[in-house]
Amino acid sequence: MNSREAERTWGLEVYPKRELTLVRGSGAEVWDDRGRRYLDCVGGIGVASVGHANPAVARAIAEQARTLVTCPGIFYNDRRAELLEKLVSIAPPGLTRAFLCNSGAEAVEAALKFARLATGRPGIVSAMRGFHGRTMGALSATFRKDYREPFAPLVPGFSFVPFGDADKLRRTVDDQTAAVLLEPVQGEGGVRPAKPGYLHAVRAACDEVGAMLILDESQTGFCRTGRMFACEHHGVEPDLMCLAKAIAGGVPMGAVLAGDRLPPLIGKHGTTFGGNPLACAAALAAIRFMEDERLAERAEERGARFRDRISRKLPARVRAVRQLGLMIGVELRERCRPTLERLMEGGVLALPAGSTVIRLLPPLVITEAQVDEVVDVLVAALAR
Repeated sequence: MNSREAERTWGLEVYPKRELTLVRGSGAEVWDDRGRRYLDCVGGIGVASVGHANPAVARAIAEQARTLVTCPGIFYNDRRAELLEKLVSIAPPGLTRAFLCNSGAEAVEAALKFARLATGRPGIVSAMRGFHGRTMGALSATFRKDYREPFAPLVPGFSFVPFGDADKLRRTVDDQTAAVLLEPVQGEGGVRPAKPGYLHAVRAACDEVGAMLILDESQTGFCRTGRMFACEHHGVEPDLMCLAKAIAGGVPMGAVLAGDRLPPLIGKHGTTFGGNPLACAAALAAIRFMEDERLAERAEERGARFRDRISRKLPARVRAVRQLGLMIGVELRERCRPTLERLMEGGVLALPAGSTVIRLLPPLVITEAQVDEVVDVLVAALAR
């Protein structure tokens, strides 16, 4: 029985599978079980920012695995303390503490609980087209009906406003709002960056009624958009910031960064695996690699190269290209699935972001030549 047959036989299938078995990766490249090489613009859905099989991360994992893998939060730990200090040192001003967990959805769940606890209010306002995860609280803040409706009733108290409409948000936020939860760039919602001034208006609306601003940077954090965190493009300081995906070089991890508005939390939340030394060691190595290799600058340069090269050859079937760093959305005038299949045939792996948008989230170590190859394959796929 091969890998595909085994997964189909023994796995609970929750994903629409592509007929491809990946077995190895290096940098921005992956290989299948037949030895064919692909340029990976899926990147573990924005996870592999420091590249596949990153040597620094691999060394840190191996060394920590030989030392101490697990240590619950009821004890102090040297590696956890080191990572907490590092996260606070790179965080936007005002975020002075961190809670470590295992995923973006867990980070969102924790932030929602923290906001309700801090304010004593039930209401959460999030955005249409927003995506925050699939657990019950995170799903309650996620917009797509086909994700939500099979699991109704969800957590009460959630409402949605159009992303970018500051006036509508001001009219919705009131003295019963605990928090506004937004992505600085909507990822699954079509790669839609916040417009200039919008997040400042949201910050002001929250301040006016005493609500908290939660920014979900699960996908945008850690150099993806050309800054360590996407909120730095806007100069906006959130009360809580959710992190995950690229934080630990591919090892599962999430985090919530917080300011000084939270009450005492002992006994109010917890996690078995969050902040384990293995994931902390991987995260420390990944973040140091991002800084040493200046991946934020590289993402900005490589993203601009993609935008400039694709704009010279833009087929008529492309409606728009939206790009911030190496977070790229190519919106078509038709469904994107056939083009995704042609891209795979041409040796490039990419994601959908809704029914008409191709999403590209390559490792930030992608080379200029590899960017050019992605553009050439994409143009060819769209020409067919």
